Amino acid sequence: MLVLCFLSLWGPLAVGQRSNPFGSLAGRTRASAAPQPQKVIIDTDIGDDIDDAFAVALAVKSPELQILGIETTFGDTETRARILDRFLGEIGRSDIPVLVGKRTPAKTSMSQGRYADEARFAKASHRDAVDFLLAEIQKYPGEITLIGIGPLFNVGEAIDRDAATFRKLKRVVIMGGSIRRGYGDLGYNEHVPPQPEWNILNDVASAQKLFASGVPLYVMPLDSTQLKLDEVKRAFLFTRGTPVTDQLTILYHMWAQETPTLFDPMTVAFAIQPELCPVTPLHIRVDEKGNTREEPGAPNAEVCLDSRPDDFFQFYLKRVGAR
Repeated sequence: MLVLCFLSLWGPLAVGQRSNPFGSLAGRTRASAAPQPQKVIIDTDIGDDIDDAFAVALAVKSPELQILGIETTFGDTETRARILDRFLGEIGRSDIPVLVGKRTPAKTSMSQGRYADEARFAKASHRDAVDFLLAEIQKYPGEITLIGIGPLFNVGEAIDRDAATFRKLKRVVIMGGSIRRGYGDLGYNEHVPPQPEWNILNDVASAQKLFASGVPLYVMPLDSTQLKLDEVKRAFLFTRGTPVTDQLTILYHMWAQETPTLFDPMTVAFAIQPELCPVTPLHIRVDEKGNTREEPGAPNAEVCLDSRPDDFFQFYLKRVGAR
């Protein structure tokens, strides 16, 4: 009787079939344990150097990230937003909000500005970037990673408006600074001393506020981000024929230079696979000239001083080039 009752709980078995009463439960446990995508907001000056476009491409191809929005910063922020409108529209991701930061005096000619002339995907208007950032932090306190790959105007304004809310970010990951190596020091040639880096230099005050904010801060400086996309790697990407790689190809040719340096994509890669750019806790002071100086004191940032380029490109090319 006891045996029959036990068997009836599991139903009839086919001849030779082995019962695993825990199989479906184990499957459900594995499914429920799958990590949820990270909530991220990207702050970019897309349209000048080409590396911003390569960073956005990696983000949209990464299921580990839930992109809450992409903000524009520095110079003609409205044109930058229209570049994003088209890029996201062409790849079928118009669901991602595009936000506009405050316009600042233009210091560069926007090499990819013509890309925005295609009005098919242009939005009639865009919300304010800082309003959006603070509202999303309030909605998801402690959950959002802010990825900064441009000058830090939106960051500084958000801190000025509501520092308490800004501190509820999970973390900030930026491409910025020059700690022990400057532009052109690739690690195997003659040493180039540290120097003011573009994103920090163009808004020193905001960088100073960020490093003093108390928010967990992860920094990808020149030391670890001078990653050259050579012709073999470019040929691989540009012949993949996917919506994302086709748009990268167009933007690359508008950029009208030869070998991109993928400074910005390392920030996105770090958010997904931090082992690609191991970090060291340091105390960094941003001086009035935009230098990011390593000094004694309690760490205020986790800094990647040396990345893993071969592993980075293996990851990047497989992910962005995937069909």
